[in-house]
Amino acid sequence: MSHVPSPDKPTITIPLLQQWVCDGRRLVMTTAYDAVTARLADPVVDMLLVGDSVGNVCLGFDNTLPVSMAMMNHHLEAVARIKPRALLVADMPYLSYHLSVDDTLCNAGGFLQRGAAAVKLEGGAKRVETIRALVECEIPVMGHLGLTPQSVHAMGGFKVQGRGAEDAVEILEDAHRLQEAGCFALVLEGIPSELAARITQTLNIPTIGIGAGPLCSGQVLVLHDVLGLTQGHRPKFVRTYVDGFDLLQQALAHWTEDVRRGAFPAPAEAYALPADARDAVSAWVPRSSTTT
Repeated sequence: MSHVPSPDKPTITIPLLQQWVCDGRRLVMTTAYDAVTARLADPVVDMLLVGDSVGNVCLGFDNTLPVSMAMMNHHLEAVARIKPRALLVADMPYLSYHLSVDDTLCNAGGFLQRGAAAVKLEGGAKRVETIRALVECEIPVMGHLGLTPQSVHAMGGFKVQGRGAEDAVEILEDAHRLQEAGCFALVLEGIPSELAARITQTLNIPTIGIGAGPLCSGQVLVLHDVLGLTQGHRPKFVRTYVDGFDLLQQALAHWTEDVRRGAFPAPAEAYALPADARDAVSAWVPRSSTTT
């Protein structure tokens, strides 16, 4: 191989994640939508997800459905440019894996060509053949069960799933179907803790919870939620560790005030002319305008 990773920045791989789970280490995943958020999160988490949640977190949409492959490619490329050590996973957006196997392989393969190490897609039994096709083409797949945001309308909103006996068993069975299809891990979102625990106990692959209780193999939260950068309603499962929105807005307000009162920029933040150039500028006289 001509490319050897830097020894001070070892790349996190799927086998390494699986080994960590076997060793009892909990996995951590968060979102990254650009180079700044990727640089912020990469040194401290195990997986970076370029999520289609970019739609409602960054792009102003009400949900993830308007997010396109072009949008996802744009944000993935920005994250991939920092060459993260964390495993880089890209979300397959709505309609990118629903129409045909050929479209799915092209879209997912394009993610890998742009730097992703794996893709994530939503759904249970009806996605099994799609997942098998991806895995056969050496494209690692992370599944996603429970509250699947791309199904928001079919579910009647963002609601906890699997509370009824029949629904709970279906999610449990789907988890095993996705494992058998070749998924290397599953995201479990918005399901009761006991169901997530049972799924985790009976699978051989890691589970990553979000609103699924403490007994999954790991956890994922949107970076902007962890840092308090979002406003309005936050789901019950979100824990905010800093009031980032107010903190940053206060800093911006402080800078605004400094500009208005002439305190910014200070001499230390400005450039000076060399002496000869300063003399030439001082001696310059505007030319008289000539009227004809």
